[in-house]
Amino acid sequence: MTHADVQRWLDRYVEAWKSYDPVAIGDLFAADAEYRYHPWDEPEIGRDTIVNDWVAPAGNVSGRDDAGTYDAAYRPAVVDGDRAVAIGTSDYYSDATRTTLDRRYHNVFLLEFDADGRCRSFTEYYVKEP
Repeated sequence: MTHADVQRWLDRYVEAWKSYDPVAIGDLFAADAEYRYHPWDEPEIGRDTIVNDWVAPAGNVSGRDDAGTYDAAYRPAVVDGDRAVAIGTSDYYSDATRTTLDRRYHNVFLLEFDADGRCRSFTEYYVKEP
């Protein structure tokens, strides 16, 4: 993977999050991918499990972020073969007008990709900006 490859993947990740499109989400991950929302979590294992958890968090569609109330920008900081570290921010607004920033998180993603450019291991670290 190159920096450009990882950036394309990160851009697709943000777009998949914004759309909640199961196909777009699934295309990001290897069939046997592991996804951790926190480094200490047991991973969500498998593309279908990851897609289902994104589309209906904890089994409930109402657990999704409200459309238009969030945005994010991530970039690769380090790329070494099939592994990458990405950094960026996730912004949440009080409503879809995006006039009032409610909270910002600073993110670090630990990523490992397969030969097809799909993520096979994803671990997220984040902290809320004071």
